[in-house]
Amino acid sequence: MVYKNQTKNAIIQEAAFALLMNEKESYYKNMNQYVGDSLRFEKKFHENSPIEEQMKYTSDFPENIGITTGKIYVTFKTSNEYFKYEETNTINWQLINEFKTIGKYKCQKAIKKKYGRTWIAWFAKDIPFPFGPYKFNKLPGLILEVYDDKNDYHFMMYNFRKRKYYCNSANLHPNAKLVKKEKIFDYRRKELTDPALYNKFIEDPEERRSLLKKAGERAKNYNPIELSIY
Repeated sequence: MVYKNQTKNAIIQEAAFALLMNEKESYYKNMNQYVGDSLRFEKKFHENSPIEEQMKYTSDFPENIGITTGKIYVTFKTSNEYFKYEETNTINWQLINEFKTIGKYKCQKAIKKKYGRTWIAWFAKDIPFPFGPYKFNKLPGLILEVYDDKNDYHFMMYNFRKRKYYCNSANLHPNAKLVKKEKIFDYRRKELTDPALYNKFIEDPEERRSLLKKAGERAKNYNPIELSIY
């Protein structure tokens, strides 16, 4: 994914994700977390590991997203707590009679207004999985590319292959606290200005104050994937 998470003076950034799926369900998470959780599962990495080591496996996108036909399940960590919420999987695309080739696959265009943005998707009927990155799904083929009409968030497939083993570390937090999405929506903006986050890593009070001031500006101009709940 190539993205801009600020509305002013945005720096274009990149992040990689893993989308695991079968015919009936999918699971999506950031690659840094994917690797970190695998190491945790194998007891090679834990919460008391050095800060430098922990930072390797952090992400601006901590959500683990599971999708079935009827539900979307989201689990993530914020302010050192694990939360989860569910939402009904209702996304009905408008199919457009336009086509292009992505890699070796012929793809068709689809459009949908969702989460406060207009999304354009390109899906391949030759890959018969009704899933895609993030929460996007319910098209008659795998979504190989999807982006909003402002191109703030642009997802592209870079590798597609069959896995040879089961991912035991997919979701290590089944006991996360269940909350309503309304309560936790836009949590990242609040997290940016959480003093506890800086107290944990920064010892110098003056440096903490400076970072919190800058964080306040980032929170004000924060540009999340979801601009609205539905």
